[in-house]
Amino acid sequence: MNANYMYSLIAVIILLLLAYVGVAGMHLEVLFGVIIPYAAIAIFIGGFIYKVVDWAKSPVPFPITTTAGQQASLPMVSPALIDNPKNKTGVVIRMLLDILLFRSLFRNTRFEVRDTNKFSYELEKWLWLFALIFHYAFLTVVVRHLRFFTEPVLLPVQLLEKLDSFFQVGLPVLYLSGVALLAASIYLFLRRVFIPQMRYISLPADYFPLFLIMGIAGSGLLMRYFAKVDIVSAKELTMGLVTLRPTIPEGIGAIFYVHLFLVCVLLAYFPFSKLMHLGGIFFSPTRNMPGNNREVRHANPWNYPVKIHTYEDYEDEFREKMIEAGLPVEKMPEPKENLEEGKKE
Repeated sequence: MNANYMYSLIAVIILLLLAYVGVAGMHLEVLFGVIIPYAAIAIFIGGFIYKVVDWAKSPVPFPITTTAGQQASLPMVSPALIDNPKNKTGVVIRMLLDILLFRSLFRNTRFEVRDTNKFSYELEKWLWLFALIFHYAFLTVVVRHLRFFTEPVLLPVQLLEKLDSFFQVGLPVLYLSGVALLAASIYLFLRRVFIPQMRYISLPADYFPLFLIMGIAGSGLLMRYFAKVDIVSAKELTMGLVTLRPTIPEGIGAIFYVHLFLVCVLLAYFPFSKLMHLGGIFFSPTRNMPGNNREVRHANPWNYPVKIHTYEDYEDEFREKMIEAGLPVEKMPEPKENLEEGKKE
């Protein structure tokens, strides 16, 4: 049993029980429904801004672009304009393909040694597919939940809901994004557990957000299809938070506060975790810089004059000792007779 994911699982279970007992047993609705959400939003916004500003201030004097193709060089050599962009247009196209379609992950390969002692390279298509499902399902769920924070509900949100529930199964309608988010999270977790290489490099920080998202998706599905929650009261609470007039309606149910608390933990944890690749990808010098080393000379602007000691100076200083030690020299010393004749002249 992997202790790393057990630590994360236990931590999420404790958080879940903490919210449930706090509301159902101790009636701390104000704490879990008002104070913690405001604190989580403040930590998320402050942490996100701090990280982005810190990355923006970090100097990058040299292009360290990750390349996967031929760099632009001679006219007769065809360059890879997207995999090794030479200008900003190529950089923008490559970043859009990476952000929207995960193109670099689609081209990822896995290395294995088979029983026949042969090397094997396999494309990670399943990882790419479930990563794409995970991120787009997460985005859909977030946008769809905007209905709880706006009145009237925005038209794009209504259209997205109709698209998300086109495959209607019973009542209430089934939102595919919630099921897809939970399924993709489980796949990403199982991949880290059952692939030895992934299990070896996985830390509790890799499992914790996965379990949090599973808990959020699972509690959301539970509220919608099994443990019914008063949606009108839930929207009254969320609208109160948005309008800075917080109120605690009665009869929402403890499961809602558990769901809300897990969301708050994820928000507060977000800026200090690997999830910050959401903003970090735009500041990654391996992706946002052109590979134009052959066209442009990049000099470090922080270079300062230093006193150098060339090999010629070194050999002039130690030539005789090097010859005595049997070390090769590039320039043999002149015979002493020639030196004495030069002095006489």
